[in-house]
Amino acid sequence: MNPDFRKRLLQGDLLTGTIISLSCPQIAELLSRSGFDWLFIDGEHGCLSAGEIQLLLQAAQPRCPCVVRVAANHEAAIKQALDIGADGIIAPLVNDADTASRVVACAKYPPLGQRSVGIARAQGYGASFAEYVSRANADTAVIIQVEHVDAVANIASILDVSGVDGVFIGPYDLSASMGKPGKIQDADVQHHIQTVRLACLKHRMALGIFGVDAAAVVPFIEQGYTLNAVGMDTLMLEQSARRVLSELKSGTRR
Repeated sequence: MNPDFRKRLLQGDLLTGTIISLSCPQIAELLSRSGFDWLFIDGEHGCLSAGEIQLLLQAAQPRCPCVVRVAANHEAAIKQALDIGADGIIAPLVNDADTASRVVACAKYPPLGQRSVGIARAQGYGASFAEYVSRANADTAVIIQVEHVDAVANIASILDVSGVDGVFIGPYDLSASMGKPGKIQDADVQHHIQTVRLACLKHRMALGIFGVDAAAVVPFIEQGYTLNAVGMDTLMLEQSARRVLSELKSGTRR
């Protein structure tokens, strides 16, 4: 576990990451060497098992902190991601304060929460058990995803939950919950996003979002977003391949 990630998150440092959705440890290793501040491992929409996520963590750490978006905001998923060594979790579909409180409790050992005690990779398979348990509560980042109109309505009470370290906005799911799937530039969708943004700024809460490329993310940084995921493994691979091929074909026509 990298203790600096949560510390930097809480102090508002600009943290730029990218999404990993493929079960290829070599990709995680390469991206961890590329200078990203963190890696977003997608255990929700990516077709990744817990074992595959652990291999990604082993390939990327300790060079680069890794946060796992868990498949669901349930105890088993949160516990498993942390036990295999994630530096933090992103919990999807947190729509109210009760859910946010439950997520925090699942991610923290007693007395701060109810995370069960087991022996796995995070605890050095037992060799560093006491050391890990003593610092896990302080070092584990808990980020909740706001991606539903109900979460926007409840954002003030969600942000009051002790132990929530950051908010990651899911604009596509948010638009779908409003009956406007994919229309993230719609005025109503943008209004809801701005409602969450302003609430987070008021609470001095770390705020993140996804952008397909650097051009998409720059405006978010200018608006105060500090936890950003730019691109993803599949997009970067395809875009790079297309760019190289286009350059090659252009060169042969001269």
